Amino acid sequence: MAAMSSGNTPQEREGIIIKGIGGFYYVEADGVVYECRGRGALRGRGGKNPSEGITPLAGDRCVISVYQNGLASLDKILERRNCLARPPIANLDNLFIVVSTCEPQPNSLTVDRFVSLAEYKAIEPVIVLTKLDKAADDGFGNIYRKAGFTVIEADYSGAREFLDQIRSMMRNKISAFAGNTGVGKSTLLNALCPQLNRETGETSRKLGRGRHTTRETELFSLDFGGRIADTPGFSSFDGEFAEFVYKEDLPDTFREFADYVGQCRFTGCSHTCEKGCAVLAAVRRGEISQSRHASYTALYNEVKDIKEWERKKPRRQ
Repeated sequence: MAAMSSGNTPQEREGIIIKGIGGFYYVEADGVVYECRGRGALRGRGGKNPSEGITPLAGDRCVISVYQNGLASLDKILERRNCLARPPIANLDNLFIVVSTCEPQPNSLTVDRFVSLAEYKAIEPVIVLTKLDKAADDGFGNIYRKAGFTVIEADYSGAREFLDQIRSMMRNKISAFAGNTGVGKSTLLNALCPQLNRETGETSRKLGRGRHTTRETELFSLDFGGRIADTPGFSSFDGEFAEFVYKEDLPDTFREFADYVGQCRFTGCSHTCEKGCAVLAAVRRGEISQSRHASYTALYNEVKDIKEWERKKPRRQ
């Protein structure tokens, strides 16, 4: 860092990290992208240095120093709203979950896993239904509408007003798209963001690269405002998850449970099988969908035996 400080009076600027690779961080500040090295002791929320505190991620708001000789340093990570470990990204606003009505058929558990994690991280999940020209929605979308989520039908046969609806949600925000191979995510992104020049199929130069390429996350600016995250970890619903929503937090990630969780007969109710459970009673009355509750039960069973000492990382960052 001596070369940066010698004979140089730096200018401090606030920006956003758009990618990090090989120890360098690329920060957009005032319309310019700077290549930065992280300082030996990053000052900011989470720790005094990278090894003890937070690792800078794409999406992080930050403070950099720009020197007269053209070099720049990453000095401080500003407070995060949220972050994900896989894919590594901070301050994500929206997660658009792309689901086809057929080929492949929608799977409630895999969708609900993403919805639950998004809810836990204070990311807005949005369901986007595709392939409506091949098969009409048989009620899958209504499950999520009833639960309080936005459901968008990507119908290309008409005026394509759904594109404006999605763009309005993305404007001035950081968004990511998740979806299995074959659900039409490439077609959707091409229609939404032609400037990305996305290729359909197995690989793409941007936003959907091949499965054996780098796992780094990168942000791309959009012509209509906002940023879209290249998140390889969201390229398939079948990928491994680096994070879980633990059992005590899981009911809060199913928003349709909110009116019932405090009405159970016994404290500490898991809402899976107990007598006097208000959530189960709501399922029987049709007020909560059976598929959503089945997903909740499956996710609960995955984490119910995880002990506190096994939780190596903070539950929320």
